[in-house]
Amino acid sequence: MAGRRRTSGPAVLAAGLLLSSLVSCGGPSASDLAREQVQRLLDRRAAAVLHHDPAAYAATGARAPYANLKAVPFTTWSYRLTALRRSGSRATAEADLRYRVTGYDRAPVTAGRTLTLSTGPDGKWRVDSERPRAKAAQQLWDQGAVSVVRGRRSLVLGVGQDDAALRGYAGLADRAVPAVSRAWGTDWSRHVVVLVPGSLEQMAALLGSPASSYRGIAAVTTGEAGGSGRAPADRVVLNPDAYGMLGSLGRQVVLTHETTHVATRAHTNAATPLWLSEGYADWVGYRDTGRTPQDAAPELQRAVGDGEVPGALPADRDFGFAGDATRLARAYEGGWMACRMIADKWGEDRLDDFYRAVGRHRSRSGAVEDALRDEFGTTLEDFTAQWREYLTAHLG
Repeated sequence: MAGRRRTSGPAVLAAGLLLSSLVSCGGPSASDLAREQVQRLLDRRAAAVLHHDPAAYAATGARAPYANLKAVPFTTWSYRLTALRRSGSRATAEADLRYRVTGYDRAPVTAGRTLTLSTGPDGKWRVDSERPRAKAAQQLWDQGAVSVVRGRRSLVLGVGQDDAALRGYAGLADRAVPAVSRAWGTDWSRHVVVLVPGSLEQMAALLGSPASSYRGIAAVTTGEAGGSGRAPADRVVLNPDAYGMLGSLGRQVVLTHETTHVATRAHTNAATPLWLSEGYADWVGYRDTGRTPQDAAPELQRAVGDGEVPGALPADRDFGFAGDATRLARAYEGGWMACRMIADKWGEDRLDDFYRAVGRHRSRSGAVEDALRDEFGTTLEDFTAQWREYLTAHLG
């Protein structure tokens, strides 16, 4: 028995090594092979987009959404397969779509996509449909054929909009860019991408949120705060329902406000309170219009007139889109008046310096207090008291 144990050990080990060798030489599994085939299919589909080749795109399967996006200029377009669930001749794929708009995006936009696939008699995979991944935001071309208008400093992409309307938006954006540069400086991209969906509901779908969150909101700017340098160009997304109700001055102010967010993004982070980021954007928006506090801050004027001078600067929660409309208006107006006071009292350049000084902090704690001390030699308590006096003087 002892002898058998000594001789059988190496034999068993040898058999195990042989079995392992046989398995490792057996090639990829059926699952791995399907993933490789689907990834190659998606690579061909991406190449067809970049090469503007509708026939090559159609050869990969469903023609949608190529017809809707073919007018958009892309520098890059690629898919990375992240999951594949197969059942016989059918499969569902999850993929990350990464793309860059030519001349505007410094890094790729990433969008989650779900694709359904099937194999034909030849055994090759084809795409049957492509849609946004569950809970992911739509892309503009998911909503219809995208029309493109190029401005001098802007790119306007619209669905369900005529060219004349899109040219009008481009003109507003082209005027917004130099207006922002005159106030903030030129250390930003100095161009802007504007998305114009067909309705409030479609705007909300682009932002991945319910429509109720943006009712009455004329525009929103998307993008990464903090200026890592890896983020793509911000997108200014218009709400055609609310934006369309504005007069010519209001439209310009809104587009200039949103373009200011694009310009200041690298200096805006978790340390920046919304009263400063939104107030500064409003300050730039109104800067060249000649609008007085009485013109631009009616809700706050009403409160001050009733003896309800705010006791503190607006809190971030006051800027919630889904909250009370009057509270929201007063928050924006209060932030604007704070920035206007800084520009009046210390100068426009010092306002810019203050904004950047706050953004140099990584967290909210102490950021405003340190910047007020370093830039203006004051405290938050004294600054707030001066702001309240400023409101009374100009709105009382």
